[in-house]
Amino acid sequence: MYRLLRAPLQPVTYSRWLHLCVPVLLLAIWMFIEPEAPWAPLLIVVPFGLLPWVRLAEGLQAQFLLTPHDRGSAASTISTLPSSGWSDRWRTTLWLEIRMAVALGAMFPTVWLPVMTIELIRIAFFGYAPGADALLPFTPPRWCAGLLVPVPLVLLMVSVVLLGEMITAIARRLLGPSAAERLTALEARTEQLLERTRIARELHDSIGHALTVAVVQAGAARAAGDPEFTDRALLAIEETGRAALEDLERVLLVLRESAQSPSQRPTLAEADRLLNSARASGSAVDAELSGALEKLPGSVTQEGYRILQEALTNVLRHCGPVPVRVRIGVDAGGLDLEVTNPLPVRPTLMAGSGTGLRGMRERAALLGGLAETGPHEGSWRVRARLPLERIR
Repeated sequence: MYRLLRAPLQPVTYSRWLHLCVPVLLLAIWMFIEPEAPWAPLLIVVPFGLLPWVRLAEGLQAQFLLTPHDRGSAASTISTLPSSGWSDRWRTTLWLEIRMAVALGAMFPTVWLPVMTIELIRIAFFGYAPGADALLPFTPPRWCAGLLVPVPLVLLMVSVVLLGEMITAIARRLLGPSAAERLTALEARTEQLLERTRIARELHDSIGHALTVAVVQAGAARAAGDPEFTDRALLAIEETGRAALEDLERVLLVLRESAQSPSQRPTLAEADRLLNSARASGSAVDAELSGALEKLPGSVTQEGYRILQEALTNVLRHCGPVPVRVRIGVDAGGLDLEVTNPLPVRPTLMAGSGTGLRGMRERAALLGGLAETGPHEGSWRVRARLPLERIR
């Protein structure tokens, strides 16, 4: 009841009324031409439903007039694509048939009720006596006609609201996305979410690493009080910040969807940059790199670089400038990466399930590999195995 009272104040009520009136106008023209066959338009629309672009036109019209609040939304319940198969064509044909049938039923409330209102007004104010072709079932007295004027209008509004709800529900069923369209939209949404997750990881790893190195370097320089050490620390902060700005610019290009191709993501062939950054922060890095790192597949070497970056960032963030052992090896089966450092004074700082540790595990899992983090033989170890067979 409350919805009926609100209906006259909602624009969608009148847009749905317009949608109902469009086929009514066509039927009215046809009945003027051939009044003996009002059913003929039901047959005429059948071949039109088989045309692919008709589904597009009907979908656009339904979105604009029946569900304007969903127009342009990715979650719209009405499709605006041409028919891609016979299932879509038959559903469009059925929609046209039902729409014409509803138009026949809507002719009385949308045409006759307004005419009846006008006749009641003429009787109430001018004493007009309807002729034989009048729509009123009887001629009321003038005082009664004035009281009956709102009745056809109320019936008109109730009919428009109910018929609008009905035709909208039918449109969502017959003009809604097909199974193939829903699958395509779901795949696109999944790709979008994966891309956002990847960008978030990229920002966390690159910018987080740069800030961690800068904080450690600044703190060490302030504590050392040595001008020469301070110069080296500032140089390391400058180089790390420049690399972080390059990563940030590349990620922003992706976010802006610029036509300019973003620069290549860093790979393990540039691992020395990370190792030198950790050494400049005061850590004694014992690194051993073996195998053809430059020949690794792009996804493996890029994700391996990020895992190494996050592991070194965690060392500097939670333990400070402590000795670090890095082992990176490539064999026929895959890439092995291991970063070991002494346990911090408060081991719980590195034993949580934070974004960085979870990101390392997710990066490895996406490539079919495995990343393990946690205490090992009195030290903290990050170990990752990225296979090559599935990538190839």
